Amino acid sequence: MANKNHEEEQTTLDKLNSNLGSASENIAKNKKIIFWIVGGIAIVAAFVLSYLFIYRNPKLNKAFEAYNQVEITAMGNDSIAAGEYKKVADNYSGTDAGELAKLSAAESYYNLGNYKEAAACLEGFSTSEPVLAANALVLAGDCYVNLKKYDTALEKFQKAISKADKNPQIVPRVLLKEANIYDEQKKYGDALKCYEQIKADYPQFQLGNGLDIDAYIAREKARTGK
Repeated sequence: MANKNHEEEQTTLDKLNSNLGSASENIAKNKKIIFWIVGGIAIVAAFVLSYLFIYRNPKLNKAFEAYNQVEITAMGNDSIAAGEYKKVADNYSGTDAGELAKLSAAESYYNLGNYKEAAACLEGFSTSEPVLAANALVLAGDCYVNLKKYDTALEKFQKAISKADKNPQIVPRVLLKEANIYDEQKKYGDALKCYEQIKADYPQFQLGNGLDIDAYIAREKARTGK
């Protein structure tokens, strides 16, 4: 029985990981200043924290049952999922499943283009798992980019970098997001610093678009007259 519950909860978090990626992919496709996604890596670690307590607290068990029921009911329909996840988040606030429901609700609202509601869900999100926290902050930053609240977006991205603690899969992509905002604001010197930091601290990072980081550095230097 324990193994069955373990597998069900693992599936839940795997789906959340996939959904986080799809939300960021929408940004990449539709928004000029957002090109890169930060995958929901290491979500399994958040699951482990949940699993350690689920048999010691009946509320947690019910919370995960409610969360999983949304997965079944919504069947990938964000219009249904957004509201249902929010109900789970409100009903089971303070539990791991409740927190995951906030993040899932935010992702669904984001996919629907309701960036304000998505950002509101993420403002209340809390986790002790740093990589998951970093990804939530990145998604919040993406929400504020779409709301054209660029300074708030930068604040979220900078917090994400702090939470990520030099994670090579997260930090350089967030720096790219910051650089794109600075370019939008015509703060080319700040954008240059982001690109130079990527080159200095993450030399193995691949942009994935056929361009080298030096090309971006050269562009910003030209814009700043250096």
